[in-house]
Amino acid sequence: MTTEPSAYHQRVAEEKRAAILRAATRLFLDSGYDRTSLAKIAEVAGVSKATLFKQFPTKAALFDAIVTVSWRAGDSGEDAPPPGDLRSGLTLIGRRYVALLTRPGMADLFRIVIAELPRFPELAESQFHRGKMPYFDSVRRYLEAERDAGTVVLDDPELAATQFLGMISNYVFWPRLLLPRWAPDGAAVESVVDEAVLMMAARYAAR
Repeated sequence: MTTEPSAYHQRVAEEKRAAILRAATRLFLDSGYDRTSLAKIAEVAGVSKATLFKQFPTKAALFDAIVTVSWRAGDSGEDAPPPGDLRSGLTLIGRRYVALLTRPGMADLFRIVIAELPRFPELAESQFHRGKMPYFDSVRRYLEAERDAGTVVLDDPELAATQFLGMISNYVFWPRLLLPRWAPDGAAVESVVDEAVLMMAARYAAR
């Protein structure tokens, strides 16, 4: 007799997990991290407390999961572009980054961290180490691969990754934290990515 869960039970478990993450994100934003109980999250998510505690025994574990899922959603499981064509590769990465930053809930996640930072600095650490840094490292590794392929000349891949992602996020994302209606159209966003790619190529492309 097999003890492996069936495809049906796996799907149900995944649906419940997604419901828990959605409910927690909304409650953390509306009521604050400290004032939101796991019992309330279970109620809003429509699951039993036993189901929630089985997956997330603490609020910290639940928040870590929210961060991890949010930052992983941007790459859709796709691999980094192969080195050899800097402009093409950076354009793909830039558009994926836009999709990540503009997905529903990403701005909310940052608002939760900022609001709770004085009392719960560990939330910011989770956001940084479980979310931002793994994504940043993937871009840095791509630039290192381009350097190894001889398509770019750069001494500091971390600085180059910071420059590229910063040129995009400073227009696409950060204004949204202060201006809830900030929603530049697709043409404007594509132009920002294209200009960032041209800036990187002008600075780092091998001659």
